[in-house]
Amino acid sequence: MKWKQFFTPARSMGVDEARAFIKEHKQGEYTLLDVRQPTEYEKARIPGAKLIPLPELTNRLDELDPEKPIIAY
Repeated sequence: MKWKQFFTPARSMGVDEARAFIKEHKQGEYTLLDVRQPTEYEKARIPGAKLIPLPELTNRLDELDPEKPIIAY
């Protein structure tokens, strides 16, 4: 069980900081995680984002690389 991850502090980023992070790192060095619903994702998304709707996140954690930073929106 991956229960320890719930005790890892998460840092918040503002929009400008997230943009700067993405600009400074190559795609594949981080995970851009879209936790919205599929209908929202279809209307507009950030290229390269992985969709895992928030209600499904707990059951799909194994799809995320724990070694990479994750930017969730």
